[in-house]
Amino acid sequence: MNPMRLLNKRSLLQHVALSAIALAALAGCGKKEEAAAPAAAPAAAPAQDKLKIGFMYVSPIGDGGWTYQHDLGRKAIQEKYGDRIETSFVESVPESADAERVMRDMAGQGNKLIFATSFGYQEFVQKVAADLKDVKFEHATGYKQADNVATYDTKTFEGAYLAGIVAGGMTKTKMVGVVASVPIPEVVRNINSFVLGAQSVDPSIKAKVVWVNEWFSPPKEAEAATSLINGGVDVMYQNTNSLAVLKTAEERGARAFGKDGDMSAFAPKAHLGSAVIDWTPYYSKVVEDTLGGNWQGGNFWWGVKEGAIDLLKIADDVPQEIKDRVAKARDGLKDGSFAVWTGPIQDNTGKELLAAGQKGDDKFLTGINFFVNGIEGRVPGTEGK
Repeated sequence: MNPMRLLNKRSLLQHVALSAIALAALAGCGKKEEAAAPAAAPAAAPAQDKLKIGFMYVSPIGDGGWTYQHDLGRKAIQEKYGDRIETSFVESVPESADAERVMRDMAGQGNKLIFATSFGYQEFVQKVAADLKDVKFEHATGYKQADNVATYDTKTFEGAYLAGIVAGGMTKTKMVGVVASVPIPEVVRNINSFVLGAQSVDPSIKAKVVWVNEWFSPPKEAEAATSLINGGVDVMYQNTNSLAVLKTAEERGARAFGKDGDMSAFAPKAHLGSAVIDWTPYYSKVVEDTLGGNWQGGNFWWGVKEGAIDLLKIADDVPQEIKDRVAKARDGLKDGSFAVWTGPIQDNTGKELLAAGQKGDDKFLTGINFFVNGIEGRVPGTEGK
């Protein structure tokens, strides 16, 4: 209704009411004038514009892992902040010029906060952010920041280490394996951490790695898992985004872990545990800061301590001694008394990386491009160096 018409109508009603009161008073009814009609309601405060937030995913939401967990985080903040925000997403966006197109389209639709959730989006985030200074960008697993670009990640290597402890207690062949995506420090760090966890139970354990060079390719992941099993591996970890490794383990009588999401329901016989990421704490922080005008740039790297990663749904047949080892390591990560990368640690050529008692700092951890002792082969791109 037109505000002026509403005002005129309200005035007319008040006039009629006051006239009725006056007549009643003359008739000696004795009623108080102020009780005869309610006071006019105060004008409503203007509603604030919603914060529009876009999410760009590298794989389908149905991957059960990486993207699925990001979308759970999106749903959680939408529920928490209600009509103060409006979220949307685009899934299966390649790490190519398509990423730039999608982000520009998101900004064109009014999104003022954009989450780009894969490492390969990095250069496209930087390019778009340089043109759109009024938009805040959050880039998952990247390392390049700007005035309107923050980077964030989860310490997935902590979850990999906890899984490694279970693997060390469950392998019968003393040979574990990893199906790996792309050879960037994040992935290499996870591979090594998984093996270090296994070797914390049995130092004689060896490991094989097969690269698929994609984040999400179920056929390639299944082929890689089959190759590992054929090579004597009986327990596998993955740094890929589909259910294929776990399902292949189920079909072949091997054991494996869920990665990023809870995958226990998809291969219950093979499943040993899932290293689950929870993005909700970080996403809540970013939204709260943005709504309050306090968005912060920089780099944020959260782990077990912040509730961002944990090993869940450990299988019933895992010995209690191994579960206790996991619990002890988890507690140490929470209170800071334990660090995964604590020396002595050597690479697989015998070179000392960390001396006894020495802890790897963030610079060390983010630059890992080697395999620790016990892993076969070399990291792609480092051969001959």
